Amino acid sequence: MTPDALKELVRTVPDFPEAGIQFRDITTLIGNGPGLAATVNYLVEMARNAGAEAIAGMEARGFIFGAAVAVELELPFIPVRKPGKLPVDTIGVDYALEYGTDRLEIDPTSIADGQRIVIVDDLIATGGTAQAAVQLLRMAGGKVDDALFVIDLPDLGGAAKLAGADVSVSALMQFGGD
Repeated sequence: MTPDALKELVRTVPDFPEAGIQFRDITTLIGNGPGLAATVNYLVEMARNAGAEAIAGMEARGFIFGAAVAVELELPFIPVRKPGKLPVDTIGVDYALEYGTDRLEIDPTSIADGQRIVIVDDLIATGGTAQAAVQLLRMAGGKVDDALFVIDLPDLGGAAKLAGADVSVSALMQFGGD
């Protein structure tokens, strides 16, 4: 399947979670076996070309794509979790949301010093979560130069924000607007 064909599998839900938002729902993409397989295959090639030594994915949808990419490449998967989800000592980063703050945590022993980590997630919008993940993985000693997404919403500036942190962003598809 081409990226354009995959884009057709993404459902747009108007006015969710609030009026004026066009929510890009990947449920219909991951619910299509050939579409999911093709999406993972594209991400695998991008991660391979980036020289990945490990794959990191943010909870929750980043686990879907990131773990699949890690399995295909036979690489470690590093889960970037919400607070309180890991049973070991963690390091964390707080980051700003539109209304408040959130936190991401990892097990720092899961990263080798200088390990080349590629982030994989379903969507980049404002880039706050991805930027926090980059900061956290770098704090743990990882080398994070690449982030891969199924969907980019370029009008929201997340890819540009990551570029400002010296992270190259690649996405299979883009949707204009929010």
